Amino acid sequence: MVQSLNTKVDLTVKATSYLGLANYGEVMVGDKAFEFYNEKNLKDYIQIPWEEIDYVMASVNFKGKWIPRFALRTKKNGMFTFSAKNSKEVLELLKLSVRKYNQTLIMITHDPSIALQADRVITIEDG
Repeated sequence: MVQSLNTKVDLTVKATSYLGLANYGEVMVGDKAFEFYNEKNLKDYIQIPWEEIDYVMASVNFKGKWIPRFALRTKKNGMFTFSAKNSKEVLELLKLSVRKYNQTLIMITHDPSIALQADRVITIEDG
């Protein structure tokens, strides 16, 4: 049995982890960590304490279509990529955690209204 690192859970939502082959389970966003788990296979779990996250990347819109993927880059263990059924809510909570722990959130989008949410916007033309 795996013990959660969180003492308070803000969100639990169905998700997919792309660490090697796609694993289906749930993402848990809490006060201490970002966690992925699969109740049917207890070996499929990932626990990432907020302090270990270097930055978060999100691909949020491509040609008008929502692409619900995000990645967490850790200081020690590399990149973890996920998608969730309710990515907008997960990204909102990730933005709060990024601010709380003074981390970076990189959003890639073609939608100017999403870009306006950022503190800084870099526009790439012709490429």
